[in-house]
Amino acid sequence: MPNLPVLSQPNHPSAAAVSDSLTETRKQEVIQRLKQVIEPTLKHDIVSLGMVRNLRVVDDYVYLRLYIGQHQHPLPAQIQAILSSLSWCKKTYIQLCTIPGVRTTLAISSGKGGVGKSTVAVNLAAALSQQGAKVGLLDADVYGPNVPHMLGLGQADVQVIDTPNGQRFLPLEAHGMKVMSVGLLAEPDHPLAWRGPVLHKIVTQFIQQVDWGDLDYLLIDLPPGTGDAQITIIQESPICGVILVTTPQQVAIADVRRSVHMFRQVGVPVLGMIENMSYLVDHSGAAVPIFGNGGGTQLSVELQAPLLGQIPIDARICTGGDAGQPLALTDPTSAIGQVLNQMAATLKATFCSKPSLS
Repeated sequence: MPNLPVLSQPNHPSAAAVSDSLTETRKQEVIQRLKQVIEPTLKHDIVSLGMVRNLRVVDDYVYLRLYIGQHQHPLPAQIQAILSSLSWCKKTYIQLCTIPGVRTTLAISSGKGGVGKSTVAVNLAAALSQQGAKVGLLDADVYGPNVPHMLGLGQADVQVIDTPNGQRFLPLEAHGMKVMSVGLLAEPDHPLAWRGPVLHKIVTQFIQQVDWGDLDYLLIDLPPGTGDAQITIIQESPICGVILVTTPQQVAIADVRRSVHMFRQVGVPVLGMIENMSYLVDHSGAAVPIFGNGGGTQLSVELQAPLLGQIPIDARICTGGDAGQPLALTDPTSAIGQVLNQMAATLKATFCSKPSLS
């Protein structure tokens, strides 16, 4: 059989490949322009802060979702202005994703369970409230929603009210704070066996359909780890940053390291870490590092994220949680109270460069 000549393929790219290349080039142009828009509080560009998501370029049009807090509403106009300088861009469509009335949304997370994340979230919220801030606390820990118990709410009923924007959950109030928890929707002593689309829908409802009113801070107590629930909350809410809770031992630190990388991959800034159960003060006043020593500091240096505070072991923080009386409120001058107040002051210095909503 004679050898047939091999037909050469044309060297010129297809029309589809040219179109894809042009779209990608334009998308990169848009990203570079957006990186010139600086968020005034954190002093970083809105792309690095994860505020821009679902960016698409279709023909001569730009589409994006912008996640902002109450104080960031001038940003869309800045985006429109800076993208209008692109010669090919006919129009930019911006879908605003915000929680009405909420100035700053912060997530409290942990790499693993059992490190006292919810206890820290409750007491940090209480410390912020004591310093005059309007605070809300969203318990989104679908695996262990303990916040209502820690604030003395028990199994209270959740009301649904009519608003100009449709029906909304009405948050409960405890110690001057507004509170909502996924645990309030479950029957007592029954597991929250939610998976997949059901979990996504419930979590999304708790972010988008709660009538918080005016808040300086909304703290979201995330589930531990890096699973579906955490990713859904991050993707659906305008989180300004995350605070990670750990304990000193190496096992907890390894899990936090994974969480830090996950948050950075999705563009959510890690504001810092809190080392819980850092040490026990014995009868002589000496600090005894029961669970190891220096883990939080080591992680802070390694991941270039500040260590916001080290909370000592004190049985009263546990009894206060059981009684629904956070230690940050009942004894703000205690060692734990002082650490929490210092962390609250640090957050206020970062995010309250403008007047409160009150």
